[in-house]
Amino acid sequence: MMDAQLTVDKILDRADELYPDREIVTKRLDGSLHRYTYGEMADRAAQLANAMDELGVERGGRIATVAVNTYRHLELYFAPAISGRSIHMCNMRLPDDHFQYIVNDAEDEVLFVAPPFLEKVEANADAFETVEQYVVLGEEVPDTDLDPVVAYEDLIADQPTEYDRPDLDEDEECGMCYTSGTTGKPKGVAYTHRGIYLHSMMASHVDTTAVSQADTVLPVVPMFHANGWGIPYTATFVGAKQVLPGVHNDPEPVAKLIDQEGVTLSAGVPTIWLGMAEYLDEHPEVDISNIDRLTVGGSAPPESLIRTYDERYDAPILQGWGMTETSPLGTVSKLRRETEELPPEEQYRLLSKAGIPVPGIEIRIRDEDGNEVPKNGEDFGELEVRGPWVVDEYHGRPDANAESFTEDQWLKTGDIATMDEHGYIDIVDRKKDVIKSGGEWISSVDLENELMAHEAVAEATVIAIPHEKWQERPMAVVVTPGDAAVTADDLETHLAESFPDWWLPDEYQFVDEIPKTSTGKFDKMALRDRFDEVELSAEE
Repeated sequence: MMDAQLTVDKILDRADELYPDREIVTKRLDGSLHRYTYGEMADRAAQLANAMDELGVERGGRIATVAVNTYRHLELYFAPAISGRSIHMCNMRLPDDHFQYIVNDAEDEVLFVAPPFLEKVEANADAFETVEQYVVLGEEVPDTDLDPVVAYEDLIADQPTEYDRPDLDEDEECGMCYTSGTTGKPKGVAYTHRGIYLHSMMASHVDTTAVSQADTVLPVVPMFHANGWGIPYTATFVGAKQVLPGVHNDPEPVAKLIDQEGVTLSAGVPTIWLGMAEYLDEHPEVDISNIDRLTVGGSAPPESLIRTYDERYDAPILQGWGMTETSPLGTVSKLRRETEELPPEEQYRLLSKAGIPVPGIEIRIRDEDGNEVPKNGEDFGELEVRGPWVVDEYHGRPDANAESFTEDQWLKTGDIATMDEHGYIDIVDRKKDVIKSGGEWISSVDLENELMAHEAVAEATVIAIPHEKWQERPMAVVVTPGDAAVTADDLETHLAESFPDWWLPDEYQFVDEIPKTSTGKFDKMALRDRFDEVELSAEE
């Protein structure tokens, strides 16, 4: 076989050569739409690569981005890669100390910032140790204390649209993301050209998310979240039309873009689609019938949400599981041929699981003694993975490497899971979130999904609280929609239909809002802090 290097420049070249007139659409801050093509994007990526040469960014150097989903950010996914450099996609929602840490740890040389996040960058700039140039992602530089600073359009304006590329090695780094750091310092994950290339091919596979040139793709998931779930690379690889929503937390503009642009595939965390369902109920004039499938990740969607989109909007939800460390896609929940004749109730139960491993990913589940658990859908263990787009070490973190990788080079995910006879993985909890009651495990995820299946519950999460006798017991934190009325007794009766008595929460707290993490998940750490004085005695 030929020794063909699997490099990101070939992803861009394929779109430029085969689909130069295919559209890339961005929703601007002022509500207008920017439209251009893959051919124009390739030209501007070459201009940006030339500009980085002039800025003196060495081969292997990293540039940081603090931005959402726009065409300029998409150009930054490719310009560093084709020039032998690396893009570090920063999560601007991180606390300041973590934000400073990731920029310094990555040794970013140039920081590209979208105007809405200038204040965040300004507040932390004095702590950046390696940044030598700031670039505002726009046509002009607003009032700012950043120095030196230049507007993006000025930076690339006079550069040629051809770039003399270096010889690239598929094992070179081309991107970096950091974990969210919920249990300590964020950990850096470096992506290689080869990993990105193979992940992009896998994501277009018919048994995964099946992205193709016939699709119009709208990633609601922010591009800084776990490599944008690989969507910017995959959509470019296959030549799909891309619709970039800019902001990514308001259902109204997203729903209207789906309607207006004929979006066939969209992707986001469950809270996005929960909010979207409420919006669509109130605005029946908005039509999302062109949606063929929705990819959901970050946390498990409740079965009720899967039913809603399938039955009401004919928009099947594909649940995917993955991590920053897996580039990120590791499993996808689709019906196997052997399960297509099952009753609808059983099919929905399977689709609410994390799914089966995508081609290229190996999975095993081991108990606390290191033994693989039976494939019976009941026995729990920690999920471990390996594959060609799974990280084999963290950037500069030997302590984390020793904790997270086995001697035979499997990644310990920290997720507690089961596997059934069909190969479906069910993530029952995070290792740090599973509730240990009297030596037995209770899945907070299962309780949450069943709570959110109640018609009077908008959002719900479950955390462990200390118990004098049982060590830990579950407490439910619930948000009700509008003027809906529901009591703890109502929810207790509802849960009792599905779970044994000892699983049922000992405490219910009704709140106006559940705090979210920087990636849109329920922030259980914040809730633990909020309710840290709640403790149950042996009599309760």
